[in-house]
Amino acid sequence: MATVAVMSDIHGNLEALESVLRDIKARGIREIICLGDTVGYGADPLKCTDIARRFSVNLMGNHEWAVLTEPVAFNISARQALNWAKVRLVPRWYSLGATVRRWRFLKRLPKSYKRDNLLFVHGSPRNPVEEYIIRLDVDEILGECNQKLKECFALTDWVAFVGHSHIPGVITEDCRYLEPSEIANHLKLEKGKKYIVNVGSVGQPRDKNWHSCYVTLDIENAKVAYHRVEYDVQKAAAKIRSIGEIDESVSTRITLGT
Repeated sequence: MATVAVMSDIHGNLEALESVLRDIKARGIREIICLGDTVGYGADPLKCTDIARRFSVNLMGNHEWAVLTEPVAFNISARQALNWAKVRLVPRWYSLGATVRRWRFLKRLPKSYKRDNLLFVHGSPRNPVEEYIIRLDVDEILGECNQKLKECFALTDWVAFVGHSHIPGVITEDCRYLEPSEIANHLKLEKGKKYIVNVGSVGQPRDKNWHSCYVTLDIENAKVAYHRVEYDVQKAAAKIRSIGEIDESVSTRITLGT
């Protein structure tokens, strides 16, 4: 294993996922780790799930958890999209084998994955499925981390990769927040220091850039790189608008990156 692709928050956006996979293939990368939320929001939860099943590692996101249980603590547009997806994902007595296998895959998703001194979760090391780590957790004036971050770093051996917020960025143990643009989209990971790396979102970025975002991890050389990938966002948005059960605001936000 030389270089690994790490992605998160595909959210049923098939056009975005396919473009990212083409980009990964062009880089000669074979191993993919997905941090969860393959479903939710987008128009293609079934196809995206089927593709994700071929990845090396898949984790449980809060949207998978909501599909398996109940969508509580979600805004109305997210809840509508989850309910629409759930109807299509839940097996019935007459369901074909593909539906059953897909549902079994979702039920078996682990909440975290650890490899040596690397940790992979959807939310945070402290709460792998549901907790957000965001820029406001860092007091950038005083250079201090809040209690949540301190506990998350205590649970991190070296690097923790997270998603969930859909906003790419790196938080260092000495309480600096680094946007990808500040580090020219590349970061050398130093031994003896700890990092929390948010890999951004494939299907619904929220950093005012609609291009899909994922990272590559060169373990041998201890480097992380951010990649932005263009895709047919208008096609993806049109497919969402064609579904009456999903609020139109979902299609708007993927075109704006918000």
